[in-house]
Amino acid sequence: MIEFNEPLYVDKSLDYIQEAIRSNHICGDGSFTRKCSGWIEKQTKTAKCLFTTSCTHALEMAAFLSNIQEGDEVLMPSYTFASTADAFVMRGAKLVFVDIRPDTMNIDERLIEAAITDKTKAIAVVHYAGVSCEMDTIMDIANKYNLIVIEDAAQGMMSSYKGQALGTIGDFGCFSFHETKNYSMGEGGALLLKDDSCKERAEILREKGTNRSKFYRGEVDKYSWVGIGSSYLPSELNMAYLWGQLEKAEEINHHRLLLWNKYYELLSPLFNRGILEAPVVPDHCIHNAHMFYIKVKDEDERIRLISFLKVNQIHTVFHYIPLHSAPSGKKYGRFAGKDIYTTKESLRILRLPMHNKLTEDQVEYVCEKIFEFYENAKGITG
Repeated sequence: MIEFNEPLYVDKSLDYIQEAIRSNHICGDGSFTRKCSGWIEKQTKTAKCLFTTSCTHALEMAAFLSNIQEGDEVLMPSYTFASTADAFVMRGAKLVFVDIRPDTMNIDERLIEAAITDKTKAIAVVHYAGVSCEMDTIMDIANKYNLIVIEDAAQGMMSSYKGQALGTIGDFGCFSFHETKNYSMGEGGALLLKDDSCKERAEILREKGTNRSKFYRGEVDKYSWVGIGSSYLPSELNMAYLWGQLEKAEEINHHRLLLWNKYYELLSPLFNRGILEAPVVPDHCIHNAHMFYIKVKDEDERIRLISFLKVNQIHTVFHYIPLHSAPSGKKYGRFAGKDIYTTKESLRILRLPMHNKLTEDQVEYVCEKIFEFYENAKGITG
């Protein structure tokens, strides 16, 4: 079976985990956390990177630091994972869903301004498949209405928009290091701060409401409970696992892009004939090959293609069920304007296998079977 995903592992990670164990420091903010944080800060040029136990927790921290209050409205796409919404609902916010662009599957920046009310506090953008939203327009709107921008860049590590790393353009950026992501620590995330203005608040929030971080830096002679917080620190074991991958980040990224480009090249005849639609990456965006998806005619065709590929030992999946159609989405949110593309496009997407253990030969086999499906489907290839 060609699996849809296999968690990333590099041999050096085991050595680093053993090193962390021998150091007698396996709780958070040890040497491996500092190495990973420093790497992210250098790579993205962000002011501060704080690792968390998940991207969900990074989003929760961003919502807290944004001072989201009961009754505030937060704009976001409906085509996203529940965590994007949960972070703000937990603060008492009302969600306002904005339709997506059919090309990138990102929030349609042209519809944002019409969705703003006097209760709007923030815009939460999601960079789908590691391809950036149109951030210039979004930031212009945010500045015009004095809104906070939170980037859900869960899929965006190593991607950029006009030369700027995703997660560093808005006020807060959130990465995921879940096992399905390009770089993984099993469960994990990171919060990126655009500037140092809320660094101390963020550290306190992350450290159970204490000023423990200042204590470890020698800035205070003892630490105590100084604010509201929770436990958002990942262990050194998780960070050691991740550090082995960050050391090889460019190599990992190169391999994924090689596979992505192979898919695109081999499936181009079907794209050119209009049988399938290809993923779109605008010229001013650099993506990270987080996923390779195709768009089929409709949901029925997708079901049949998934079944055909499964019989041929290929595991493929569709993606998000739009949040506005879910029970909690109806309870905590509303859709601004018309749902022209969100539901329609979500029913057409099919994600193909993409992970670092995948080989070029396997990509060729997947594409061969997709061609076979359409050759056998009367009336589709003509």
